[in-house]
Amino acid sequence: MAVRMENGFEIVGIRTLPREEQTRPRGHRRDKESERSFLGAALILTTIILGCLLCDLFVSRDLGYLDLRNYSVPPGREFLFGTDTMGRDIFAMIWYGGRISLTIGIAATMFSTVLGVVFGALSGCAPVWADALMMRLVEILLSIPSLMAVILIQAILGEANVFSISFVLGITGWMSIAKVVRSEVRQIRECEYVIASRCMGGGFFHILWKHLTPNFVSSIMFMVVMNIRSAIVAESTLSFMGIGLPVEVITWGSMLSLSEDAMLANAWWIILFPGAFLVVALLCFTGLGNHLRRNFNRGQSNL
Repeated sequence: MAVRMENGFEIVGIRTLPREEQTRPRGHRRDKESERSFLGAALILTTIILGCLLCDLFVSRDLGYLDLRNYSVPPGREFLFGTDTMGRDIFAMIWYGGRISLTIGIAATMFSTVLGVVFGALSGCAPVWADALMMRLVEILLSIPSLMAVILIQAILGEANVFSISFVLGITGWMSIAKVVRSEVRQIRECEYVIASRCMGGGFFHILWKHLTPNFVSSIMFMVVMNIRSAIVAESTLSFMGIGLPVEVITWGSMLSLSEDAMLANAWWIILFPGAFLVVALLCFTGLGNHLRRNFNRGQSNL
């Protein structure tokens, strides 16, 4: 395509774009799609969380009631998601079980985040020899399969409950956060405001909370979200293997552990509905984590 200039010459090979395309950045469409997927994931996840928290308002059936006259009933008007092989209402089990699963995921992430931030900040502020020793310890712990460590520690603690499962998952999932925090702290520990706070008598936790944490919180936020997802998956895996919470404690993972009985009874709904809720929640957490990671990487590239 030729463009005629004012002096009579023609420039060949230039394609004039519409004004909208000239002013629109190349990544605008990609960012818009990412924003839509983020909003969709956040909306779905918020709906699931609110449903689990407020399930007492719309779930009328007793969670522990064994209706032996209505066992393995397919979905219908009376039982929206059907019943399991012991006559329990799956609709009620999903919402109450989701409450426990999300509680374990959030509590385990709180344990791992606090431990990772404190350990990483200590390593970042420590002398070179202490920092190297602490990082070697982190690398050794990272080399141990997490599921094996969870099973070992839980066996030492004894019978599993919500607190013990959260604690075990938390103390086995802090190493990645510690490595990121350590790298960030080593970059900002010699800044003027950190040195001034130290000279004025500020303690380690004061400096960590007031000056260090605001600088690395954005870099670990996506890891925090992904740790919630990982904790829910780990709890579901332990329950599926039969070494998680007791049978009377309902979670999404414990519901999936009934898959063998469901297959023998040809009751597909016992697996489908809790599995669908679990997969959707995990996909939402993954979408939120990826969005936070993209925003952090974009912010780093603009520095």
